[in-house]
Amino acid sequence: MKAVILAGGLGTRFAEETSLRPKPMIEVGGRPILWHIMKIYASHGVTDFVICCGYKGYVIKEYFANYFLHMSDVTFDMRANEMIVHEKRAEPWRVTLVDTGDDSMTGGRLKRVREHVKDQEFFFFTYGDGVGDIDIAKSIEFHRAHGKLATMTATYPPGRFGALEIQNGQVTHFLEKPQGDGGMINGGYFVLSPKVIDYVENDDTIWEQEPLRNLANDGQLMAFEHHGFWQPMDTLREKQLLNNLWESGKAPWRIW
Repeated sequence: MKAVILAGGLGTRFAEETSLRPKPMIEVGGRPILWHIMKIYASHGVTDFVICCGYKGYVIKEYFANYFLHMSDVTFDMRANEMIVHEKRAEPWRVTLVDTGDDSMTGGRLKRVREHVKDQEFFFFTYGDGVGDIDIAKSIEFHRAHGKLATMTATYPPGRFGALEIQNGQVTHFLEKPQGDGGMINGGYFVLSPKVIDYVENDDTIWEQEPLRNLANDGQLMAFEHHGFWQPMDTLREKQLLNNLWESGKAPWRIW
């Protein structure tokens, strides 16, 4: 089974960081959030990844090219011009990095990796900026059971502000950071048949628009409901939230 991860976006809300690296390479707990997403999949036995690169994709390539250097102790013998890697701690991953264009939309990036997933019974597809304690194994069972082309993980948006109940000017109830308005949203972590790529027209196609709408209209899109932790990293505040959770030792997405 392969997991396709979108990692080519600009990340304009992180201009301070994304002037140097793509958004999925922004670090949480000293590791790129892309690494965290891959660890979530790997904890369920998914170790074959296709990364859709775009903006500053060379940073991602250099990270994996030097993965042993990032993860292990190393001795450089300058006289012998030799590098010795000690206690190699790299994961048993196969990682394919595909240049899907600087300006391609989400659907266009998916279409550009068709050759890497066309022979799969199904594959996983997600964004390079969101983590959660998603039960990947159960999403597979759900996908196989319904027999449709696409499964989307549906989740609740994290609350951003405290909510007040006010009567006659007096606060009668305060709820810290409630979850949205009760409606579920697209949380990524799709399970897809390669046939869904036929719903993507070209590089300018946004996956979340025509392809998903048409799949829904054709009765081919099902929702795997996730009621646990899920958090995107769209703002500096959310980056800090994820880092705080990691540093506390209570990161809910750390299921490995």
